[in-house]
Amino acid sequence: MSSKKDLRIVFMGTPDFAVTILKKMVEESFKIVGVITAPDKPAGRGRKLKSSAVKVYAEDQNLNVLQPTNLKSESFIQELASLQPDLQIVVAFRMLPKIVWSLPKYGTFNLHASLLPDYRGAAPIHWAIINGETKTGATTFFIDEKIDTGEIILAKETTISNNETVGSLHDKLMHLGANLVTETVTAIINKEVSTTKQPTKAPKLAPKLTPENTRVDWNRPTKEVYNFIRGLNPFPAAWTSILNGEEETTAKLYKVTMNLEDQKVTPGSIIQSKNNLSVATSDGFIHIHEMKVAGKKKMAIRDLLNGYYFEIGSKML
Repeated sequence: MSSKKDLRIVFMGTPDFAVTILKKMVEESFKIVGVITAPDKPAGRGRKLKSSAVKVYAEDQNLNVLQPTNLKSESFIQELASLQPDLQIVVAFRMLPKIVWSLPKYGTFNLHASLLPDYRGAAPIHWAIINGETKTGATTFFIDEKIDTGEIILAKETTISNNETVGSLHDKLMHLGANLVTETVTAIINKEVSTTKQPTKAPKLAPKLTPENTRVDWNRPTKEVYNFIRGLNPFPAAWTSILNGEEETTAKLYKVTMNLEDQKVTPGSIIQSKNNLSVATSDGFIHIHEMKVAGKKKMAIRDLLNGYYFEIGSKML
């Protein structure tokens, strides 16, 4: 193997995050002999089948696309082997069986959006912000039997600003990751790879996001609530119940700011003025600038307050 045009690569991924990495590889003329992505899924009111973002891009580039429902099926393994991959790259896909990741002679590596071993799991970008980290990054590592535990190839660090959201950090890491993947492949081509075992310390984890772990706890300190909301903005969005007079509803919270101050107001209490909405925490206030009340569109708070009134004594629960 003497150049990137000789290395036969199979790329595996599904969402937009993975598209940026695949696009970078195509633009830099790496030899992509196959793209593995999720099967089409019903979406929208009409439940029409929708292709993954990776499939849409790959077909636009006339790349060979496979959409297995069972990664262990004999027909898929045969089809994958027929591509004669030298290397497989995984970005935001799913856990692979050993028969798949061990197939290429140069192995299979994964791009993970954290500085491993911290934030192993499904939502590393979200949890880094939620936990108030000031830095994170991206890591490439060779896949082994466990999740996100393989030997590290390369890692790159980036800062997390005080007003970073998961949306902005996602995009930052997407482009950082694209560069990291091409550097990793180049190192493999040039036989310059030197891997490092992951530290055995107990890492911070990044579990899957659920309705249970994305609900705001207004009894927490202001900074923690602020980090929690921005760490889920814009997707899937932190949510809260609202008790407005006799009516109880829910809302998703997006853009917020905060201030710390000694106050005697019960956490969750809503303070409303003409164009502003604030919610008390244990040691200050969260000022809401954008939210979506159930049954309404996502709105700037001044627009919402034009037609939605919070009664005196209303609370977020």
